[in-house]
Amino acid sequence: MEGSPGIGWRSGSDGSRAPPKIPPAMEELQSRLQETLDLLSSQELRSFRDHLRKVEPRVSQVKLELEGRSPSELARLLAKQYYPPAAAKRVLVQVLEQLPRADLLPRWQSAAADGPVIPRKIPKRSYDCVEGELDHYDLSGRRKAFLMCVKRNRLGAHQDVLLMEDWLGQCQFENTLCIDPDKMELLGKITSFRDGLNEIKDDIGCCLVALMSHGEEGFIKMKDGEKVSLEGIFEMFNNKNCPALQEKPKIFIIQACRGERRDSGVETDDEPMDSDDGSEKRRLPTFSDYFIIYPTQADHVALRDPRTGSVMIKAMTEVFKQYGNKWHIADFFTKFVLLSYR
Repeated sequence: MEGSPGIGWRSGSDGSRAPPKIPPAMEELQSRLQETLDLLSSQELRSFRDHLRKVEPRVSQVKLELEGRSPSELARLLAKQYYPPAAAKRVLVQVLEQLPRADLLPRWQSAAADGPVIPRKIPKRSYDCVEGELDHYDLSGRRKAFLMCVKRNRLGAHQDVLLMEDWLGQCQFENTLCIDPDKMELLGKITSFRDGLNEIKDDIGCCLVALMSHGEEGFIKMKDGEKVSLEGIFEMFNNKNCPALQEKPKIFIIQACRGERRDSGVETDDEPMDSDDGSEKRRLPTFSDYFIIYPTQADHVALRDPRTGSVMIKAMTEVFKQYGNKWHIADFFTKFVLLSYR
């Protein structure tokens, strides 16, 4: 049976085999290993396992799957495999260099590596914090939303509108709806919406613009196929043209194709979808505080289910409903991107 020097199974008073007694030095090594592994993201932890198998083939894929799934389990496995500590330090340095995570190397490279180390300061995410710890936008003012959707020849688009209206209502947005417009109608309505924001600028907390239609890179298409420039829409709400939204979050949700290409991806069993001079006045850049969300990469189509609506809209509304009053906006979008492809 595999084992390491200094570890052996003991017999209990009833003759059963008791867990092996772990030497204090190994416990300390395991604790230090876990401190390092806890600082890795989920993706980095997966990469760590991959590089570990290349650096040290004795750690098999099966062993990693069975005994090294979490940081604590992986730390325990490494402590057993690479005790005494000198071997663990050598392996850790090689693997961390491959990630790369140079910020974690000093704790294993330095002459005082066997002593206590000061953990790296890492940014807190929403779910790590208590109320008041994160920088955040003041959303106490009125929340205004402009929702445009072309339903014509877009099966499932009606469901997108229902999902968005339900979510916006729960998040206390005042919603302006624009359905199946032509180019002039959209530009007229969205200009009127922007001008309305400037008239109440002292009481605006947030602005959201959702445009759902067919499209191509840089453009959104109207019901008759006419194209409207997205950059032109974004520019309407910049700090020059819409001072009401200076330092206020401006969220743009573009549910549209960005080209004709299809991402072949990986086959599944799912149903198919349609496809510093202190003397100067403080200045803001012309464009700031923008959050622009696309459902696909440039030049590719967007996915929409004829029955349940667009993949992105469905995932986004689910995440915002569940975490809308708890998480930072950047965490919302990270979460719904992951949910979109499950």
